[in-house]
Amino acid sequence: MASTLLVVDNFSDWAPYYPSDQLITFEAYLATEQVESEQRVRVINLCRSYSYLSDGYYCSLLAEARGHNVIPSVKVLSDLDRGELYRLQLDDLSQTLSKAVKSKDQQSTIKIRSYFGTTPEAAYQELARILFERFSCPVLEITLQHFPIGNKWEISELQAISHHSLEEAAENHFALALDKFSKKVWRKDRPKKASRFDLAILINPEEQMPPSNRGALKKFITAGRQLGIDVELISPQHYVRLPEFDGLFIRETTGIDHHTYRFAKKAEAEGIVVIDDPTSMLRCTNKIYLADLFRTHKVPAPKTWLLHKDNAAHLDNLEKSTNFPIVIKIPDGSFSRGVVKVQNRYELEQKVAELFKQSALLLAQEFLYTDFDWRIGILNNKALYACRYYMVKNHWQIYRHGGSKVDAGSFDTLPTFEVPKAVLEAALKATQPIGNGFYGVDVKEKDGKGFVIEVNDNPNIDRGVEDKYLGDELYHLIMAEFLRRMDNRRKGDK
Repeated sequence: MASTLLVVDNFSDWAPYYPSDQLITFEAYLATEQVESEQRVRVINLCRSYSYLSDGYYCSLLAEARGHNVIPSVKVLSDLDRGELYRLQLDDLSQTLSKAVKSKDQQSTIKIRSYFGTTPEAAYQELARILFERFSCPVLEITLQHFPIGNKWEISELQAISHHSLEEAAENHFALALDKFSKKVWRKDRPKKASRFDLAILINPEEQMPPSNRGALKKFITAGRQLGIDVELISPQHYVRLPEFDGLFIRETTGIDHHTYRFAKKAEAEGIVVIDDPTSMLRCTNKIYLADLFRTHKVPAPKTWLLHKDNAAHLDNLEKSTNFPIVIKIPDGSFSRGVVKVQNRYELEQKVAELFKQSALLLAQEFLYTDFDWRIGILNNKALYACRYYMVKNHWQIYRHGGSKVDAGSFDTLPTFEVPKAVLEAALKATQPIGNGFYGVDVKEKDGKGFVIEVNDNPNIDRGVEDKYLGDELYHLIMAEFLRRMDNRRKGDK
């Protein structure tokens, strides 16, 4: 559980706002003895000055020393104090800026105030949100400047300012933003819950093919509560709330150049138990990496070749080394996207030319025909469940993408003890060099052998599919592993 403290220099600084039990002066916070508690503490530093060695600076410094999550952090204060540091984190915002200032391009300078990542000016809301993720401050003043050369806008200055200096209209924006950001601040005390830990499940309501359907998410919530874990669904805009939780379970399709990776990295940095962990995401989301990993660790897999767009000889060598058909893959495809089968040299040249527009390297694999692919779910180096995913009728993959429609083949769910030994051993061997996270290993069975196709760091758990054999026990096992890890983290164990 998390509690919130609002730290001010003087109680009079809070006079324009409703009274709050969470309010404390910096002097009182300074004198507070550190007490061991199972509660996570969030500190919102509202001191008048954040300058180096001021009360505000020391408030953030002491909060971090005490293991409290604080906004703004010392790192943020240090970054904002030096333009060369924060500008390094602004290079990718040109598109967001150009969208935001279309209607105001007659001005040369624009100043915006962000209150906990929100702003009353709707055009700049997305910019305020992104900057709050990177520089979490109660109030951030953003200065935009137009440069005639190149006709572009840039962020010329970022400054953390005190709520104490706000005019009356801005005070209203600040109060509303604070109330939205942390409902606990002005809410009457609620009865304490019996849960020992808080777990966030990251989902994206807009995702068309999420790794867990609604039925499965409800099962996770129920299983967690039975184990004393309070489970809450969060979405991408809740990035700054991560420190409130003890664990994070990512149930959204992951990617490295994606907010799911930022969530995982932030959770890891905050000491929060996270599945998928960022290392597993890095290792699993790129098929080039996996191919080399399998080769190094002698994991049984189909014969594989790397193709480089600047090396025309690769196609000649590939044609000499294997027979058609051949499977060509982009490194970071998912759900059968970016995977094609070519029947001859002409198709090979055509398809690789298309796919090289997406990646400098491609993967070529020998084609192993099977009626189905095994999917072995593995958590902490133990097999949890097994499915056979059958190919779509008259197609060679388990998914077929056609415009807005995606067809999927049928499935069987079996106990792991009924899986052929060679398949199970191949799956377990594939995950050992990756980590001890939660993985879905795709294996083809041919001539009594198992051949690993890939390892997914974010495997599907859908109600009515992967849980067909274990039922509620599957959700219980996954939540129990979170409980074990969160308990160990609290005790200081690995």
